[in-house]
Amino acid sequence: MTIFTEIIEGKLPGFIIFEDDHHVAILDKYPIDTGHSLVIPKKPYEKITDMPKNEVADLFSLVPQIANAILKATGAVAFSIAQNNGKEAKQIVPHVHIHIIPRYANKATMWTKRGIPKDDELSQLQQKIKDSF
Repeated sequence: MTIFTEIIEGKLPGFIIFEDDHHVAILDKYPIDTGHSLVIPKKPYEKITDMPKNEVADLFSLVPQIANAILKATGAVAFSIAQNNGKEAKQIVPHVHIHIIPRYANKATMWTKRGIPKDDELSQLQQKIKDSF
């Protein structure tokens, strides 16, 4: 069981910004930048190559909708997406997830620098993004 499964099952708190029957999107607890979120299938596949292609398509089809809400809520002007498979590819949690990383016109964010926002900051951002759908 991964930390994502525990969040999905409600055993651990998570800042959920989107949920449907098969997926959740949560704020990254250690974001590269404000609004950095993860889109996660509820089924605990380790790698994207373990997933049926229709489930991969369903997962990736959510990215534009979720990214638009994040951009609207945060004022970001662009975003990056990333999806890692395997420890050597820097996949930390062995459960498929897509990173949506907002980008800002006035910030030069480093991929290797991560923040540690307080829970109340994440909670406020969570509500702002949810209100932007």
